Amino acid sequence: MINFKKAVALVASATMLVGVAACGNNASSSASSNSTQNIIHIKLTVWTPSEDISSGWTAKEESKFAKAHKNYKIKWTNKPVAESDASKTVKTDPSAAADVYMFANDQLGTLVSANAIGQLSTSAAAQVKEDNDASMIQSVTASDGNMYGVPYNGNTWFMFYNKSKISAADAKSFDTMLSKAKVSFPLDNSWYLPAFFVANGAQIFGAKGDDAKAGVDFGGKAGLDVTKYLINVVNNKNFVLDSNGSGLAGLKTGAVDVLFSGSWDAANVKKALGNNYAAAQLPTANIGGQAKQLKSFSGSKAVAYNPNSKYPKVASQFAAFLGSKGAQLDHYEMRDVIPSAKSLLADPKLKADPCAQAQANTIANTSILQPTIAAMNNFWTPVQTFGKSLAAKGVNAGNAENQLNSFAKGLSSAVKK
Repeated sequence: MINFKKAVALVASATMLVGVAACGNNASSSASSNSTQNIIHIKLTVWTPSEDISSGWTAKEESKFAKAHKNYKIKWTNKPVAESDASKTVKTDPSAAADVYMFANDQLGTLVSANAIGQLSTSAAAQVKEDNDASMIQSVTASDGNMYGVPYNGNTWFMFYNKSKISAADAKSFDTMLSKAKVSFPLDNSWYLPAFFVANGAQIFGAKGDDAKAGVDFGGKAGLDVTKYLINVVNNKNFVLDSNGSGLAGLKTGAVDVLFSGSWDAANVKKALGNNYAAAQLPTANIGGQAKQLKSFSGSKAVAYNPNSKYPKVASQFAAFLGSKGAQLDHYEMRDVIPSAKSLLADPKLKADPCAQAQANTIANTSILQPTIAAMNNFWTPVQTFGKSLAAKGVNAGNAENQLNSFAKGLSSAVKK
């Protein structure tokens, strides 16, 4: 267990966050108050991943929050909803959704459009700015310039490897690793494949990822160089297609030495590799005769409150509390959820965690912020289809240019719908 003594004060400080100004001084117009004891009766529904509930983390933070707000008598209802499913569930009927929920930031545009996510209060926004680096702050900033959601975990993918087969120097080059060991990669997954195109200069909705009119162009000479490179990768005897968990399975049996994944797989990777466990930020790839830096999508997982809540002030306060450094510390100790807070990542014990450092370095050095605009919804399927064709060798040296042109044209058209 990590012993961050300074974090004790942080838990208390997070409780002082106030709700949005529009909420006034009352917890809610519908909360019942006992004027004699100044007790406000509140009902809050909270959606968190099932692992947060089963581990006791959700209940622990609720208990801490209640103790810090003795004038709130809260009836908690906890339901398991994964961060990746939040927008689908919330936007169906925002008025009936949870008061507080956790979400992956790529859903931000959809949630804002559905009026299903509340803008952070001044104090909560200050908390986010103080605790996080620029990329994490930007990950919860919508196109209107306002912040929605409190980050608690960076969300990206990086590299795990067997250090008995691959040295730290080898791990800096995709091609060097491929010449020495079995390298798995989910080429048919549209969250991973763009890393090669972005490495060679492709932009996704402009330099900041928020310009729908800029579209996406994976074509041209730059795109063709990437396509030719990937054709050679697929034909390399040391390449292993990571599909439906086969990469992790191969790591366990020794059939795979390199895995591209994220912190969610860290525990299983540690178990598979034992003392040979290592992790690192993304490598370069020799595309078009030059070493180009692969770049993954990055973002955050964050806590939000529902502006349609009957208790918006208390919901906003609890969302800020769940994303505070004290709650992040508990999350790491109870579930190995790597915090986004800079001060926690700088602690010696997190610095000794290869996964935590690989994730932090990837977000800082070898990633781009995943676009959150609605047009991104039309990006995934065309990219996945092209990746599957590459992996199945349907795209080859003889038809590479035609196949790429068809893909790039279709992608460009899809994201402009």
